[in-house]
Amino acid sequence: MQSFLRFTGCFLVALVVAGLLGTIVQTQFNLLELQRLGAPISFGLRLQTTLQDIVGFAPAYLGILAAGLLPSLLVALLLVRPLVPRHKAALSALAAAAGLWVAFKVTDMVAPMPTLIAATRSGGGTLALLATAALGGWLFSRLYHSNNRLPGVQPVIPVLLLATASFLLPAETRANDRPYQTATWVDGLAFPWSMTFLPDGRALVTEKPGRLRVVDADGRLHADPIGGVPDVLAKGQGGLKEILLAPDFEQSQRIYLSYSCGTLAANHACLATATLAGHRLENLQEIFRSQPARSGGAAHYGARMAWLADGTLILTLGDGFDYREEAQRLDNHFGKIVRLNADGSVPANNPFVDRAGVAPEIYSYGHRNVQGIVYDADNKRLLTHEHGPRGGDELNRIIAGANYGWPIATAGLDYTGARVTPFKDYEGTQQPLLGWTPSIAPSGMAIYKGDAFAAWKGDLLVSALAARNVQRVRLDGDKVVEAETLFEELGERIRHVVEGPDGNIYLLIDSEKGRIVKVTPVSA
Repeated sequence: MQSFLRFTGCFLVALVVAGLLGTIVQTQFNLLELQRLGAPISFGLRLQTTLQDIVGFAPAYLGILAAGLLPSLLVALLLVRPLVPRHKAALSALAAAAGLWVAFKVTDMVAPMPTLIAATRSGGGTLALLATAALGGWLFSRLYHSNNRLPGVQPVIPVLLLATASFLLPAETRANDRPYQTATWVDGLAFPWSMTFLPDGRALVTEKPGRLRVVDADGRLHADPIGGVPDVLAKGQGGLKEILLAPDFEQSQRIYLSYSCGTLAANHACLATATLAGHRLENLQEIFRSQPARSGGAAHYGARMAWLADGTLILTLGDGFDYREEAQRLDNHFGKIVRLNADGSVPANNPFVDRAGVAPEIYSYGHRNVQGIVYDADNKRLLTHEHGPRGGDELNRIIAGANYGWPIATAGLDYTGARVTPFKDYEGTQQPLLGWTPSIAPSGMAIYKGDAFAAWKGDLLVSALAARNVQRVRLDGDKVVEAETLFEELGERIRHVVEGPDGNIYLLIDSEKGRIVKVTPVSA
């Protein structure tokens, strides 16, 4: 028992020291990236952010660190018995660094994002964190193999983490008080992502694994997918994304598809156009491919589309997760919204079209992962929403050439609890019309224009994955004057919300056994 207590006490001391040092290192590497973007980081702001990360990030990091250090130090203890004290400490330091490296690799394999801890995106940051683990391993060995007793070192858990959560929930209503009723319209889909209705009442639905499906007006799903769909990279968050009809679809039968393409080692967000001919796509042509390629993961593609009044096409592009600082640089497509002509060429009046070294397709920048977009023709404005990390989801009005702040300015924290930035707002960047914290994970958006739900006419409907509901948002100009939570009783991740030609609302359920739910008014 005494040996166990000694091991536990020495391990906890080493863990806390290495964890605090690693937290400080993570914060400094993150702030360094912001400084490279031109953000001024004073000593006071650096200290404040570091202390916030010790509270917010350190608990999560201690868990990862413990998972790496515990088995590696136990193995080291078995191997060091015949060694002199100096070599014992060196071997324990090496084992601790190796254990943390393995913990990083395993964590990134199982986490949904490519790289969980931001500092490990670079070799320098990874080595610095491994050095703090090595110091912890060395300290453990020196304490454990010391001949002195260690009074006061007790196997006490060093950190108690208090988590509080608030949820945007409406007042309870009885099911029969709701102005709507829901029913499955079609099932048998795999991760449906986007849907559009054809003039004849049928619907086209994209499935993330790479299929384009046809649904008859009565909800009958055709067994065979449409042929001729482009090859997609169906990994991670990648796959077949948005489908959009050309403004002259009834004459041209032309459709547009966004998707991820390439390989895990080199992939892009792509846009193609084709002609719908019966149950097949013909004349498929890729007209845009984001640059440069991303490697090592498949996340944050954006990929929503909308037509502007002048016939130009808007395509949203995510930051690729590991490339978030690139959202502030104008020589690439990471974290951007681009504007294209219908054939994929660059409009002559794009905001940066005449600037050397700037990607001419860029319409706005500083975005994280825009997955909802609508053009509000009545008010002549383009509205989008985008995922924050932990909190900081945003509803934005898009202005040509404007900077929307990511990652210099955000109300969200990183998934580990670390500060992405010390700034919630930043000079020269646009503030959101509405923010959601905790994150709802907004996923799709529509402006309701029908008559079936007259009280909602003109309102935004924002589908949400994490919150498993739809947010109804009413704007007066650029001010939010009303918000309501809908359809939470379904308890489903809702990928997209679409208004049908009948004025009813259709919800795409994000699941391997996905379906589409039809929302209709409660009959009189």
